[in-house]
Amino acid sequence: MNNRIIDFHCDVLYKMLYEGSIHFDREDELDVTLPRMIQGGVGMQVFALFLEDSLISGPPRFSQVLRCIDLLRERINALPGVEYIRYREDVERWEQNADCIGALLSLEGVDGLEGDMVYVRTAYELGARFVGLTWNHANWAVDGTMEPRQGGFTSKGRQFIRECDRLGLLIDVSHLNENGFWELLDLTERPIFASHSNSAHVLAHPRNLKDKQIQAIIERNGRIGVTFVPHFIKAAETVTIDDLIRHIDRICELGGEHHVMFGSDFDGIDRKIDKLEHAGQYVHLLEQLDKRYSSTFVKQIAHTNALQFLKTNLPAKDE
Repeated sequence: MNNRIIDFHCDVLYKMLYEGSIHFDREDELDVTLPRMIQGGVGMQVFALFLEDSLISGPPRFSQVLRCIDLLRERINALPGVEYIRYREDVERWEQNADCIGALLSLEGVDGLEGDMVYVRTAYELGARFVGLTWNHANWAVDGTMEPRQGGFTSKGRQFIRECDRLGLLIDVSHLNENGFWELLDLTERPIFASHSNSAHVLAHPRNLKDKQIQAIIERNGRIGVTFVPHFIKAAETVTIDDLIRHIDRICELGGEHHVMFGSDFDGIDRKIDKLEHAGQYVHLLEQLDKRYSSTFVKQIAHTNALQFLKTNLPAKDE
């Protein structure tokens, strides 16, 4: 088995949608590009689909979701050596081909689905496999981490969770408020994951997970993608890889050795961790991890934990 890095969150599609002509195969146009993935040893990337209200005319619409999916297919998946990962069989093929770059699709917020289960099913058929329920604010389904009322699910949101369970869409809790988090655990028995969140014990930021939330994700055999967003890591002007590793340490102290992975949030952040500024610099992170942990654990966080989650939870093609 190879040990290519798997990253569970980046905002490349956001930049492609709102910043015009961007080329994924040119090294310096994005934090995550094909050349930088190859340079950094990144073998698989989850691409988030995020629609920002302030940058579009009117509320998010499903037509914009379709536009982002088209960007993924035409500008990323169409490149030589890039494989669209939708099924377990795709993951198995990826494992056997050391030169393959895997691309997966996640929705960061369900706003653009417009509360319509037909749109949910269509997004699934087009390759969406992960769903972050909201961004920082409220939508038709649930409240986000920054919504003042901190409410749980609407009736339409509860219907949405039932449809996700039926289809096999996996729920990402990274932007979900704490009340919604615990309600979600009552609404579904399936594994949940946080694509890009850190430990609130290390830094008490609203986007970070409290210890009990981390333990709940672990108990469901879910995953936690430690993120490289500096203000989720440390309240300081300069943030280092050592500061990030403290969040990994805390997740492991809670029993998360087999549940922690990477969720960089590259292309969604302006400030960067020192020496970890784009996908080509993963070597610096791995070097620091190698100094502290066994080679087995470094492989787990870089690759194996995420890979096993995919192999266990993605649908088989004939299902």
